[in-house]
Amino acid sequence: MKTIPFEDLPVVIEDGPLRVRLRDEDGISVGHVTLPAGADLRPATKGLPDDLCPCPHWGYMIKGRVRMHTTEGSQDFTAGEAFYWAPGHAPEALEDSEYVDFSPTTQFQPVIDHITSGGASA
Repeated sequence: MKTIPFEDLPVVIEDGPLRVRLRDEDGISVGHVTLPAGADLRPATKGLPDDLCPCPHWGYMIKGRVRMHTTEGSQDFTAGEAFYWAPGHAPEALEDSEYVDFSPTTQFQPVIDHITSGGASA
């Protein structure tokens, strides 16, 4: 057994108050995400399949409200809720938000690489 303090997760994306901390733990990416109100990641997912994140995520909303955009519409997730985000989504923070996230590393790392390499086209 072990614990993973958020501070021990390396920062893989940082843009002002937007921060993604992420570490692989035996094939599962353990993440802590902070999104300021108004952050819309749809431009960052341009160029991925359907211009959306193709990786599934399981997690828990600690703070705020996030709208998850999909090809079929959108759904809001709020503090205090556990979530499953199926492949094919892009988040938009409606309020200052924070959540923990667990994803298959083999599926999530290419998304992080796409975003950090500037693969997204605005």
